[in-house]
Amino acid sequence: MRIAHVITRMIIGGAQENTLYNCADLIQHYNDEVLLLTGPAVGPEGDLHDRIRAAGVPVKLLPELRREIQPLRDWRALAKIRQALAAFRPDVVHTHSAKAGFLGRLAAWNLGVPAVIHTVHGAPFHPYQGRGARTLFRWCETFAARRCHHLVSVADAMTDMLVASGVAPRSKFTTVYSGMEVEPFLDAHQHREAARAEFGFGEEHVVVGKIARLFNLKGHVYLIQAAKQVVALQPNVRFLLVGDGVLRGQFESQIRQAGLADHFHFTGLVAPSRIPYCLSAMDLLAHTSLREGLARTLPQALIAGKPVVSYDIDGAREVIIPGETGYLLRPEAVDELASAIVELAQDKALRQRLGAEGRQRFTDQFRHETMTRRLREIYQETLRGRAGQGGKE
Repeated sequence: MRIAHVITRMIIGGAQENTLYNCADLIQHYNDEVLLLTGPAVGPEGDLHDRIRAAGVPVKLLPELRREIQPLRDWRALAKIRQALAAFRPDVVHTHSAKAGFLGRLAAWNLGVPAVIHTVHGAPFHPYQGRGARTLFRWCETFAARRCHHLVSVADAMTDMLVASGVAPRSKFTTVYSGMEVEPFLDAHQHREAARAEFGFGEEHVVVGKIARLFNLKGHVYLIQAAKQVVALQPNVRFLLVGDGVLRGQFESQIRQAGLADHFHFTGLVAPSRIPYCLSAMDLLAHTSLREGLARTLPQALIAGKPVVSYDIDGAREVIIPGETGYLLRPEAVDELASAIVELAQDKALRQRLGAEGRQRFTDQFRHETMTRRLREIYQETLRGRAGQGGKE
């Protein structure tokens, strides 16, 4: 098949890694012809372009394709996407992210591409937006959903949210969980001693990790607030914050003011290949984001054998099973977060049991080969269905 993927920017992030794995697998395992259309990877998160080149994925950079809304530039981006797709003549166009998902679907639909697929990595509208923005983005998603043949969700929760919002009927959705290279996480324990020494942790410390951009809605503030309670009861607990972003200075100031500077370590920007190494230093993961599709850090931690304390948002409950793989808490709850961390910090056997169960349950489910095989089946099913209809809607 000839398959074009369209995504706004290839920064270091879950949606972007999924897209890269999918493109590379299609080329390497199925001999498909693939083209990746993307805008500049602007922002503090770092980019995946070296990995794209190493994987041999053909890419066309569209300077006009940007995350920010700017009607004139967006109109030019739509024209450039349409031009690139017309030249490539794909059987399938698979779009990702809000901006590229909207423009890519419009361009592909206008060209009559046989199969137009969109993955919902996270809904672009959410309760933390103003009413006007939320209404606009919901309308955009509904409009674009009518201009594709199938929608893929990275979690059942995404489907539930979009169906409840009237974006598209449930019959148009399929859940395909995020894919990753699982072996480095299975082997993460091998780096424990070296990683803990590098980050300044001793064997006596219980290390609580968080892997996320230092950005709004990622919930670092709740972890910092909970840390004061945790340390008062368990002085041996340390916190490892993996990632970087615009709010780092603000968080460092909050930590100093709380008298917790000796209990926190920031790694700064970390390449995806270093995430298993960072996880090896942790004893448990805290996930305090307020919105995600299904954050890949959750299955990554579980596959590495680490239990997770998570706010009950979006797809988290599909992998965090209370009493079996971790704790699910009310979003923004600080006291509950502190209590869960203390309970795990005090009980090594409990940490090991929950982590082992998570590894056993989710390793095969989150292999990138599993993801790509299922996505390719959706491509084929869509093409067969369209052929059976004579190409008519």
